[in-house]
Amino acid sequence: MKSLGAGGPCLWSLGRMSDNLPTDSRDPMNPTLETAPSANLSELYAQSLRVITEGQIVKGRIINLTQQDVLVDIGFKSEGLISRSEFSDPASLKVGDEVEVYVENVEDEQGMVILSKHKADRQKGWERIVNNFKEGDIIDGRPARKVKGGLMVDIGIEAFMPASLASFKGYANLDALVGQQLKFIILKISRARKNIVVSHRDYLVKEKDQVRQKLIESLTVGERRSGTVKNLTDFGAFIDLGGIDGLLHIGDISWGRIGHPSDVLAVGQQLDVVVLAVDRQANKVSLGLKQLFPSPWQHAEEKYPVTTKIKGKVVNLVPYGAFVEVEPGIEGLVHISELSWSKRINHPSELLKVGEEIEAVVLAVDAKNQRLSLGMRQASGDPWQTATEKYKPDTKVVGRVRQLTDYGAFVELEDGLEGMLHNADISWTRKINHPSEVLKKGKMVDVVILTCEPDNHRITLGMKQLMPDPWSQLTQQFQMGSVVEGTVTKVAGFGLFVEISKDVEGLMHLSELDLGPSEKLDERYKVGSKVRAQVIKLDELERKIGLSNKNLPPASTP
Repeated sequence: MKSLGAGGPCLWSLGRMSDNLPTDSRDPMNPTLETAPSANLSELYAQSLRVITEGQIVKGRIINLTQQDVLVDIGFKSEGLISRSEFSDPASLKVGDEVEVYVENVEDEQGMVILSKHKADRQKGWERIVNNFKEGDIIDGRPARKVKGGLMVDIGIEAFMPASLASFKGYANLDALVGQQLKFIILKISRARKNIVVSHRDYLVKEKDQVRQKLIESLTVGERRSGTVKNLTDFGAFIDLGGIDGLLHIGDISWGRIGHPSDVLAVGQQLDVVVLAVDRQANKVSLGLKQLFPSPWQHAEEKYPVTTKIKGKVVNLVPYGAFVEVEPGIEGLVHISELSWSKRINHPSELLKVGEEIEAVVLAVDAKNQRLSLGMRQASGDPWQTATEKYKPDTKVVGRVRQLTDYGAFVELEDGLEGMLHNADISWTRKINHPSEVLKKGKMVDVVILTCEPDNHRITLGMKQLMPDPWSQLTQQFQMGSVVEGTVTKVAGFGLFVEISKDVEGLMHLSELDLGPSEKLDERYKVGSKVRAQVIKLDELERKIGLSNKNLPPASTP
């Protein structure tokens, strides 16, 4: 800051001082000139000066203006010169205006007092902030300029806002924010460094929370609201209600079955929804779309009475049955036990495929609980009603082996009817441990009907009954004590099974085997090896032949 002239300011100060001199000390011919001794004049001049200290904010008056500077009198021995750029509205300045300035130095090398309008404003702004605001308060401001890492914001003084705190999401265009009047939240006030950090993002978050809270308080279960599809997920869609997001679950989008929300909705789509539930503590809202339309279950009992035959599409297969869509919004369950009259089905996928069209009969309908029970086997009629006439005992039939179990085979006689062929009824003479020893799945076999019980949905079959019982002949062919020669068919822990004729086996028990003290059964005898044995047991009732190779008579020589 410098003087406008070498002596101008000093003369102005002396003139002001003379206004305070006693009237008798003035020259009556010239009131502006003093007649008091020079010593008294200096003393009076000194008394008229204000006490000014560095760092003080004082009031002054503009006494002169140039294009670049403003001359301010603060009642001190010299004036101060301030650049116009330190004033917020330099064009409005005029001589005589009162301003507050900051005293940087009471006297520089030219004898001028050094003043600053900018520092005065900053000091006053700082005092206003610390006296009236605290961390967490909302304050108005205007981003003034872009700096490294963020923006300097004018809130009365300059505060710093990091770039990451300028926008609600991510980093905003900082240049676009400069000059805008915005609201901020004070994050930090450092009294030691006299700096302040603010955030526009925190204000936006707080404002959004307030809007959300106000909105959620206004929501009522059952009311209709408009919203915008914000996001789609596998389990539903999030709908923006104008400040809070509600979940539209996939099950509440349509009365009919949909694979994914994107099948019927799109991001940005405007739609009306119904408020299903509001959790104000968790700020969660459940919405429904299908509730805007009548439920198809309202007239289900009148439309689908029991015994009605319907057509539908298989939409889902589960271990306990198949879900069939009768119409959009109405699905019925065909329980696994209602798929077939006699087929043993472990999973519905053995019989049905998703997307397949089927016929079924309505077994029960409960519109209140939205349940529809269906039967598929009833649609084709009950084959057991005519089974007694078609499958009388001793009737010879042909069937397809459908399933093999440890205890026998299920043979399909016709669609919907199966019979059970037990292991014991496969062969007269051979011990069958598993039907796979004789039968193959899918093969056609000749069988005879042993029993038919339509009330119990049971038919028993036999294979060995297709031929005469050979045991009467076997007792003649293999008499007690006779020596036979056969082939080892199985080595068990308790002995050997030996085939002594086609499909005729005898058991050579471990106690009847000729084994040395150190010999092991499975090392001495192998499947397929030939052995000589003596018949020691022939039980026609139990269908068993006992053999032994101990104390065998010597083989006859030719």
